[in-house]
Amino acid sequence: MRESEGALAPLPRWLLIGNSRWHWAAPAAAPGEVLRVWHTPAGAVARDLGELGESLLGWAAVGAVPAGEVLPPARRLELGDVPLGGLPPWLGIDRALVGWAGWRRRGGALLVADAGTVLSLTRVDGAGRFAGGRLLAGVALQLRAMAAGTRHLGEALGPQGWVGKAPPRLWPEETAAAMGAGVMRGLAAAIAAAAAEAAEAALDAGTGTHTVLITGGDGPALAPLVASLLAGPIGGPGGLPIAVELVPELALEALAALRPLRPGPGR
Repeated sequence: MRESEGALAPLPRWLLIGNSRWHWAAPAAAPGEVLRVWHTPAGAVARDLGELGESLLGWAAVGAVPAGEVLPPARRLELGDVPLGGLPPWLGIDRALVGWAGWRRRGGALLVADAGTVLSLTRVDGAGRFAGGRLLAGVALQLRAMAAGTRHLGEALGPQGWVGKAPPRLWPEETAAAMGAGVMRGLAAAIAAAAAEAAEAALDAGTGTHTVLITGGDGPALAPLVASLLAGPIGGPGGLPIAVELVPELALEALAALRPLRPGPGR
């Protein structure tokens, strides 16, 4: 379930502080629901964070924590708390979370594409260890760069930017739609190429399976494009098919799993 931003009730919750948005989750309230999830602009909360912090089961930060705000340090999830093998000390906590959650979900070699402000590609090998990755500017970041670096594209994009919810037409005529199509299809091609290369490495290693998990805010728009590009096995007859799975809130699922509902005060 995805909720729009709004009043934050004092119920148990998890928080992932991102670069452009804060990502919240609360325990499921309906059958078949994994988590209740909503998102707010970075730093925009409905009440004092000190009070809100009392309801936090766990939190992690990729983006900046506002100066002067106090969140409970004992409930902060750090890189060393994520049980994914081979994590280098400089890796972002968000990449560690999605890599571990992907391995926990699939149990084999995989690539996680987290399509947020930055598109991060995080590879996990067949033994469940971090195996490198790639970083690209995300959809909104690329569009802003084009708008800022040219004379007319900013005017075409308009103050609201391009906010397509689904993949745009293949060959749009309008400038703003052409910008969106170029960025979306370029990122989808980058994910597909990385997935194919990672799958070839998995095939060479004899793991026999490979998955690309797509998460993050732009994931729902990118996933069908990536699936189309990866349709069929790679490497010709007998090659390795790549499964594409959309898991929009993978980082929050990991955070909730690593900081579960505590039995009582003081945990």
